[in-house]
Amino acid sequence: MKQIKIGNTSFSSSALALGIMRMNKLNIASAVKTLETAHDVGINYIDSADVYGHGKSETVFGNALKNSSLKREDFYIQSKTGIYEEPTLNYKTTRYDFSKNYIIKAVDGILSRMQIDYLDSLLLHRPDALMDPAEVGAAFDELQQDGKVRHFGVSNFNPRQVDLLQAGISQKLLINQLQFSIMHTGPIDFNIHTNMTDNRSIDHDRGIFDYSRLHQMTIQAWSPFQYGQIEGNFIGNPKFPQVNDTLEKLAKLKGCSKNAIAAAWILRYPANIQVIIGTMTPEHIIDSAKGADIELSAQEWYDLYLAAGNDLP
Repeated sequence: MKQIKIGNTSFSSSALALGIMRMNKLNIASAVKTLETAHDVGINYIDSADVYGHGKSETVFGNALKNSSLKREDFYIQSKTGIYEEPTLNYKTTRYDFSKNYIIKAVDGILSRMQIDYLDSLLLHRPDALMDPAEVGAAFDELQQDGKVRHFGVSNFNPRQVDLLQAGISQKLLINQLQFSIMHTGPIDFNIHTNMTDNRSIDHDRGIFDYSRLHQMTIQAWSPFQYGQIEGNFIGNPKFPQVNDTLEKLAKLKGCSKNAIAAAWILRYPANIQVIIGTMTPEHIIDSAKGADIELSAQEWYDLYLAAGNDLP
């Protein structure tokens, strides 16, 4: 599988990562098969978060890894924290929490559930309005010194928020997770519509993709097969006939699935993007993984962009 470099490090990872948000729904045997399939097709990166399945996804992962033919070192394991869910309110999110005590306690819980000694990377899940960069820095320093976390990053941060946090920590932020797909193109639309006055010319994200490229941050694209704000899967969805017809045409041409073409479309954008797939079905993992080694021409990339309902000025 095609490899990408993580941030400004020398570490190379698979272009596709396996997100385990839905692993809480699997039994151990099924989870083992999912992990082994991912490894077999060349995926060596796991993405999690402490709130996935209210922690159960990480518990299932830990048990599956222990009962599989795989070793801890076979995967680059990443998790996220910072979203607080109130158990007494049926796990409703009531705040974000980037306090030192919360971050350290959260990492201890992650490591315990996943039955591992360290995380390769820890991301702050969403921006906390009460973030104190110095306090986050103290947490990161302690976690790194104790050997619990090797690298750090963020999720859903804009450039100013990254700069603010970076000013208070000693580690280089390597990663930013952002939603991006053929049907969720906001981060690049405004570039294409520069010097225009239509809605697509509005920059909602403060140029986060260009910023990431300039600062050597790896963008991890989440929900690569979703449209809107995680409103549903666009692949095979009758609401989107044009984009599915174009995906089908290219899939036949390249000898792969529509999912693989959708992943290849993201990887064609030159911003050091890693695609996080969230399927737990081995067959879908195999299909999607082929997208890492498919090359789309510039015309094919733009054909899909236009088929998704976008326009060019």
